[in-house]
Amino acid sequence: MSALTGDWAEALKGEFAKPYYKKLYETVRQEYKTTKVFPPSSELFNAMHLTPLHEVKAVILGQDPYHNDGQAHGLCFSVRKGVEIPPSLVNIYKELHDDLGVKIPDHGDLSKWAKEGVLLLNTVLTVRAHQANSHQHIGWLTFTDAVIRKVAEEDRPIVFLLWGAPAQRKAELIHNPKHLVLKAPHPSPLSAYRGFFGCRHFSKANEFLEKNGVGPIDWQID
Repeated sequence: MSALTGDWAEALKGEFAKPYYKKLYETVRQEYKTTKVFPPSSELFNAMHLTPLHEVKAVILGQDPYHNDGQAHGLCFSVRKGVEIPPSLVNIYKELHDDLGVKIPDHGDLSKWAKEGVLLLNTVLTVRAHQANSHQHIGWLTFTDAVIRKVAEEDRPIVFLLWGAPAQRKAELIHNPKHLVLKAPHPSPLSAYRGFFGCRHFSKANEFLEKNGVGPIDWQID
């Protein structure tokens, strides 16, 4: 299990000493040793390594990683280049195009967004191969709630894009009035037509950031 580095390691050091995290660490380490787990352990904390805490401009929350071979690489909604773009991401790209007119890319790797300051955080960071939600109750939710709180404690304008009911429940962790919380249905094919399409979260996020003197996010993926 890879170690968390950078300013996130300092911000979250209190979590590492807690009993739940020690139990979580041992459980995940054992899972990687005895079964197939996604993402690869070296990419477990990709979201935080690609988006340091001090660079976060926006947060997008997913649930747990994709559970099929070659998909998950530590960023919510994202898949490696060469992997078929999942249906929810197809809908995200459609809304992005309709909102900002950006070109729809031919791959699903969202690393560019992470480097632009978008924290692409799954609320559960690991999953057993081909078993969705299999690591939902081993302690990750407590840990990622701590991550969300740390972002919310930053005393500067940050946008939280909360898509679907599970993500929207995290709004209770966000109290700083400097932040903007945007809510919409999940972009999955089951719910995108209930209000995700037309939500214009991408332009609203940039309008908010620019109004507060923060550079906008370049949402175009090459």
